Amino acid sequence: MANKYIPLNFSLKRRSCLVVGGGEVALRKIENLLEYESDITVIAPKIDEKIEYFAEKGGIKLEKREYKSTDVNNIGMVVAASDNNDVNKAVHDDCRKTNVPVNVVDNPDLCDFTFPAVLKRGSLSVAVSTDGRAPFLAAQLKVILGSIFPPRWRRIALYAGRFRDDVMEKWGDNSQKKAECFNLFLQADWKEIIKAKSDEDIKLVLDKMLEGGIPGEAEDEENKGN
Repeated sequence: MANKYIPLNFSLKRRSCLVVGGGEVALRKIENLLEYESDITVIAPKIDEKIEYFAEKGGIKLEKREYKSTDVNNIGMVVAASDNNDVNKAVHDDCRKTNVPVNVVDNPDLCDFTFPAVLKRGSLSVAVSTDGRAPFLAAQLKVILGSIFPPRWRRIALYAGRFRDDVMEKWGDNSQKKAECFNLFLQADWKEIIKAKSDEDIKLVLDKMLEGGIPGEAEDEENKGN
């Protein structure tokens, strides 16, 4: 059976996002969107205190009123998170007419996209989705992934990004050298490196990898001369 939703990374930077609803469910979606530099407008007649706080701090735009069908015009994406199912259905219908992607909370049949359970470690994001069918399972798998990817992965992802930039600058036209460098990075014992070395020392490690050195440093210098 084919899946309904395709996993992809989609930039929300400077993209207008509309959230219809002002309760706890809407708050969770807003907190999620705020992590991705999106331009958020919230429309609802009654607003949770924390949503009001986000508006006071300038993180979102807030309009305390009832939803109107024209609100979805010229919007990049919409989240229908009202406590009123009739309002959510109206938002969905208006979005379909204007070809705007919409997420209707707790109603996957009316969703063009869903929010996966996401574990974040800096630039590393690990997302789990059940195609909208069992989000409680995705949430539990996120907990399990937290033990597989402990906090040090934030630094590993940071070093990986910097290392890729250096590799592309030095070996950008040499696919074999690029592959060799990336393999060296992946073979390294990053748990031990991060535990034992400072950022400055790790920079030296990456410089050596760029020239084809480390992991195992020539089998620890031939086991220190046997």
